[in-house]
Amino acid sequence: MEASLILVQTTATMISAFMENSFLESRMNRISWQKRLFYDFWYVLLRLFFMIFYGVRFYGSNNLPENGSAILISNHQSHYDPPLIAVGLRRRLNFLARKSLFKFKPFAWHIGMLDAIPLETNGIGFAGIKESIKRLKNGEIILVFPEGARCWDGNIAPFMQGSLTLAQRTKSAILPAAVSGCYEAFPRTKKYPKLWGKIRVVYGKPMLYDEIKDLTEEQLRQLCETTIAELYQEAVSKRTTWQRNSCQNSLNSYN
Repeated sequence: MEASLILVQTTATMISAFMENSFLESRMNRISWQKRLFYDFWYVLLRLFFMIFYGVRFYGSNNLPENGSAILISNHQSHYDPPLIAVGLRRRLNFLARKSLFKFKPFAWHIGMLDAIPLETNGIGFAGIKESIKRLKNGEIILVFPEGARCWDGNIAPFMQGSLTLAQRTKSAILPAAVSGCYEAFPRTKKYPKLWGKIRVVYGKPMLYDEIKDLTEEQLRQLCETTIAELYQEAVSKRTTWQRNSCQNSLNSYN
C-alpha cells in the first residue's frame, strides 16, 4: 500500500518535469557492441533453454510494432518472466531491476550488461523515471509488471496505481502479454526451478497512444487489468489443450 501511494504521489510530477527538459537523446548509438553481443548471446541461449525444458510456445509475437516506443506489460508469476517474454520478440527489451540487486557485484555486472534500469525499493524513483523516459522517447521498449511483484498463488494481483502513467506521458503504445506455466515451474515460494513442464506466452494487440490518451488513470488501469486477464485465460487454455492432447495421445498409444 505504501509503495502504491508513493508511486501515485511522485510519478506524475516527476514525469512532467522531465518532459520539459531537453536531455532526451539517442541512446542506441551509445550501447557498446559488447552489450549488444551479451544480450544476443543470452537471447539465443535462453530461448533454447525454454524450448527444451518447457516446450515454450509464443503466440501473437507479430503484434509488437516494428518500431516506436512501447511499454510491454504482463502478469508476473516467476523469475522466469522477464527473459521468457524477451526471447519471444524480435526487438530488444529494456528491463527494470530493483536497486538492491546491484549490491551483489557478479549479478550487478550481469544486469548492467543487459542495460537494466535500477528501481528504488518503493517505486521507480527519480533516476529510474528519468532513464525510462529517455529510452521511451528514443523509441525503445520497456518491460513493466504492473502488479509490482511476483504473485504468491499464480493468480493475477491488482495493478499498482501509477504503474501505467509513463505510457500516456511519453505517448507510447502499451503491448499487453500474459504467461502461463511459470508459476508451476518456478514459484515465488521455491528457491530453485522445477525442470520440465509447459509454458505458454500470449502477446495481445497493442493499445496505441491515440486509443488511450483520453483515458483517466483508473480507466487505463482497469482496461489493462481486463486485457491481461483475458490473455492469461487464453494462455492457460493453450497450455491445458496441450496437456489434454498429450494425455489422449498417450492413451491411444496403449490401444
